Amino acid sequence: MTLLATVLLLCIIMDPFGNMVAINGLLGNYDRHRKQTIILRESLIAYAILVFSALVGTHLLKLLGLEQHALQISGGIVLFIIALGMVFPAKSVMSHEAIADPLVVPIAMPLIAGPSSISIIFLLAHRESILYVLTALTLASLVSLVILWLSPVLFIKLGKRGSIAMERLMGMLLIMISVQMLIDAITEVMHEAG
Repeated sequence: MTLLATVLLLCIIMDPFGNMVAINGLLGNYDRHRKQTIILRESLIAYAILVFSALVGTHLLKLLGLEQHALQISGGIVLFIIALGMVFPAKSVMSHEAIADPLVVPIAMPLIAGPSSISIIFLLAHRESILYVLTALTLASLVSLVILWLSPVLFIKLGKRGSIAMERLMGMLLIMISVQMLIDAITEVMHEAG
């Protein structure tokens, strides 16, 4: 696979266009500059998580006796709970403070550095040189950061009602994505067991 193809693959998996709706929905009470500050911080944390995954992730999972399926299932559950809070705000399990200043969860992980991103980084690190993986990851992360950093401007254009509608829609999409993550992981576990 060429470097450009790998960067494109990582960009698709990191899904900045899909994430921008969820992230701006979660940060709805803040002005554009505060949103962009949080997006920058969380993007850097997500990048650090993915670099860490590339360097030591496979060894760490083996050391702890965990399989990639555990990562995918736990990420799916967390994403499902967060998505329910977006669709039904009164039922949200996250406090207002946690949503207002989300440190690591849910923006850095599992939205930007999700189970799919981490899994593909594990796979690439196993097949390619670490320099190749880190270069592709850095370029893809920069593309994702630029898209997410510019996203609050789009939400100003949408207005409050449009943003609420987009948040509910994204919540429904995240529920479907999280359920699919769980189905995929359980199917893989059953396939390996059978």
